[in-house]
Amino acid sequence: MTLKPASLQGPLEHPAYRLQLAEGEALPLVCDSPHSGVDYPADFGSCLPLAQLRCSEDTHVDALWQDAPRHGATLLAARFPRSYIDPNRELSDLDPELLDGPWPEPLAPGEKTRLGYGLIWRQVGKGQPIYGRRLSVQEVQARIAGCWRPYHAALNEAVEAAHARFGAVWHLNLHSMPNNAFERLGLKRSEPLADFVLGDRDGSTCEPALLDLIEDSLRAQGYTVARNDPYKGVALIGRIGRPAERRHSLQIEIRRPLYMDELSRERNAGFETLRQALDKTLAAVAAHIRRSL
Repeated sequence: MTLKPASLQGPLEHPAYRLQLAEGEALPLVCDSPHSGVDYPADFGSCLPLAQLRCSEDTHVDALWQDAPRHGATLLAARFPRSYIDPNRELSDLDPELLDGPWPEPLAPGEKTRLGYGLIWRQVGKGQPIYGRRLSVQEVQARIAGCWRPYHAALNEAVEAAHARFGAVWHLNLHSMPNNAFERLGLKRSEPLADFVLGDRDGSTCEPALLDLIEDSLRAQGYTVARNDPYKGVALIGRIGRPAERRHSLQIEIRRPLYMDELSRERNAGFETLRQALDKTLAAVAAHIRRSL
């Protein structure tokens, strides 16, 4: 895939993703929403009804950040659901117990797999198994080839093109989190979940100035913000974020009740207010990038 000037094409539609280029002046700002996909493949083979599977989605996150291209950013969004295959996981983070045969390469299942949310999810919610069967090695490989690899290729090309052109890149990895996030992660907390959680893997993937700027912008608009608690960021920002090379990568989690009903997945009255707040934050991020170049 070769990126062309935005004036020469509209959004690039691929079976695995939708890619929107900058409108007007392009900046080295790449935004991606890996978990907002709602196109459920016919070969999913889950034993759960769709309504339960949808609880795993970051529904509408791509729409919340839809103004990013207007601020000079590239915006990438997955079309496939994360419960089918999760692009924010490494390929080795796979549970061998899900498979009907040996995987042909070494596996290194981590904490996400232990919780049931690895490369291929084992469950949604509180212990609701997604499958009443084992998956064949071939069907998992097909998911990797059809979804995971194309998404990563598009994101990598956008990041590398920006860095090659400007000598720097800023990446925002966009998510939403359930209101019971602490419970789902097995954490006992007395304080409420923040409206936003900014994750930079404890300071390792992003310049502090970007976190400060985004936190200040959100707090000024009345939102609560936490850092790295309970989400620090996973595979994508870990792979992209190398501040010493002027590659800055930040995960942003939004508490879902701010903009949608978690049961129906419908947008609520707060959606437009939040979208406008994010538009202001994007403007501040764009101004910061211009000052930094």
